[in-house]
Amino acid sequence: MKLVPVTALIASVSLTGGTAYAAPTTPVGGDALGSRGLVAPKGVKEPPKTEATSFVIADVDTGEVLAAKDAHGRYLPASTLKTLTALTLIPKLDKDRKIRPSENACNQEGTAVGLSVKATYKIEDLFKALMMSSGNDAAMALAETNGGLAKTMSDMNAEAKRLQAFDTVAKTPSGLDKPGQSSSAYDLALIARAGLANPAFRGYISTKTSKFPAPKGYYEISNHNKLLWRYKGMIGVKNGWTSKAQGSFVGAATRDGHTIVVSIMRHEGYFWDEVAKLLDWGFSVRGKAQPVGRLVDPVPDVQAAPRSSAPPAASKVTPAAQPPLLDTAASKQTDSTKTIGSVVIGGGLLFGLVWLGYGIRRRRGRSGT
Repeated sequence: MKLVPVTALIASVSLTGGTAYAAPTTPVGGDALGSRGLVAPKGVKEPPKTEATSFVIADVDTGEVLAAKDAHGRYLPASTLKTLTALTLIPKLDKDRKIRPSENACNQEGTAVGLSVKATYKIEDLFKALMMSSGNDAAMALAETNGGLAKTMSDMNAEAKRLQAFDTVAKTPSGLDKPGQSSSAYDLALIARAGLANPAFRGYISTKTSKFPAPKGYYEISNHNKLLWRYKGMIGVKNGWTSKAQGSFVGAATRDGHTIVVSIMRHEGYFWDEVAKLLDWGFSVRGKAQPVGRLVDPVPDVQAAPRSSAPPAASKVTPAAQPPLLDTAASKQTDSTKTIGSVVIGGGLLFGLVWLGYGIRRRRGRSGT
């Protein structure tokens, strides 16, 4: 099932906290990327054939998209959505914090690392389980630690909009199929590029094996990315599969100081060899081919205007240190103002006495008639 690519969106997207990002009216990254067919540069050989319905090959360093097919086609992402989960939650959760997962987290369907309510895990352990072993149980445990599923979904979708990954709608932290959930090959490459700039993210995706806590002792987990074991310069990222989404993958490799990322979506079979050939092609044409588009940069955070740290001199005194108002006013009087004030006050008192005497006389006169 193929979903319609995003080529036009509403004028703006409002996120939690009031931040609004302008949404595109043309394909993000360039008009050519709105095509559903193959978009490749002229003057170089075409990219290798792949059974994937959609793909993107891009230069991570420059952001140049070297070739693409149906780049903005929206498909079910399966576990490649965990790249967005990790990118969103790594800055929010202390990697050394220890938690005990809930029954709900431990009983998530699909791929699991084997969390137990009887074991204690560091957040760092859970991120390894998420990105190495594709643990759906780890995804839910991280979401619950972040304040719950609803908050995490809000955070993930806000992060997608910040990255300008407008084809991406997250409904689960694991990538398990859910109506309305989607991403695109373009967005997966965009998210992966942002993740590669994060040292912790990069560390998790490139780890081949690791000891994982159990209720008693440890057991070993390994990375599901097969190319980590056999492709020269492979950094990693994430693969995914469900019966509805079929195969999806996003991965990056570095050679001679340059990094290429490849993302594919909706592949019916074994895609590893095809992905390796797409990476080879990307390295062979990098710097030689005219790009067909670009991976855009995240939207800068809108910061409030900074407030001056030095308030005006008149407001430096705290309310508790201020003297009474009458004392403050008296302290500003000169000798001449004090004299004038005395005359005014004395004159006012004399006038008041005269007027009072006059009034008493009148009242007496009236009471005798």
